Amino acid sequence: MTGIASVSPADLKTRRQELKRRRQLRLLQTTWRSLLATGMAWGLFWILTQPNWVIRDPQQIDVEGNEMLSPQTVRSLLSLSYPQSLWQLEPQILSQQITATAPISEARVIRSLLPPRLTIEVEERQPVAIAISPNQQTLGFIDEQGIFMAKESYIGLTESQELPKLKVIGFQTDPPFNWPALYQTLAAAPIEAITLDVRDPQNLILKVDIGDIHLGPYSTQLPEQLDALARLHELPDRVEADSINYIDLTNPTSPTVQLHQTSEQQPTKTP
Repeated sequence: MTGIASVSPADLKTRRQELKRRRQLRLLQTTWRSLLATGMAWGLFWILTQPNWVIRDPQQIDVEGNEMLSPQTVRSLLSLSYPQSLWQLEPQILSQQITATAPISEARVIRSLLPPRLTIEVEERQPVAIAISPNQQTLGFIDEQGIFMAKESYIGLTESQELPKLKVIGFQTDPPFNWPALYQTLAAAPIEAITLDVRDPQNLILKVDIGDIHLGPYSTQLPEQLDALARLHELPDRVEADSINYIDLTNPTSPTVQLHQTSEQQPTKTP
């Protein structure tokens, strides 16, 4: 059996001193880390509570992503009183204020310290049509999803923004037809629609450059109706435009041209 090597008293004393020195070093390191963390926390608290970290006027609010709405309009949507401490602001609540009161689908509010500012990143609802009342008054706009946006929401429109060309007469906020599908079909059509009259859900009337088109109630045959309409582009060369009352496309396979009635005129089917 191997014997256990003896350790001299001097070696034991040296080892004890080394262990003691290491414990003292660890304690000193821990103390310094605690003091440093505490100092940084107090320093940050002091910085954040200084009067410089405030929004003093709307010009310290940057707006990004806006196209139709001016920066001034977006800023006015915030319920802020100035001066306002940056750290009293709640970005989530401000975002909800913006999307609840404006034609904006998403809004992100970001706080910045150097310099103290707010940045609002917005994604606007893009209008694709103008909503017209039954008595021909402009009410507002409609986006692709059929969400209505009152014209008052667009106070401060940028001058360079082009408004939609399509007008929808008699649009309802809860239309009795599938607006997203209807709009997508119109947008993809080979002929441009000027006006869509939806006052009578049983007979949607489309106005194009060759006249009024009666479509009947909205249905899945709308693409066929629009294709049939495209084939009638030469109709004004064969029939006097002033004599056309409307074109009936309720049956796209058999379009009918309704002329203004006289004693000698009758509805005419197109070949």
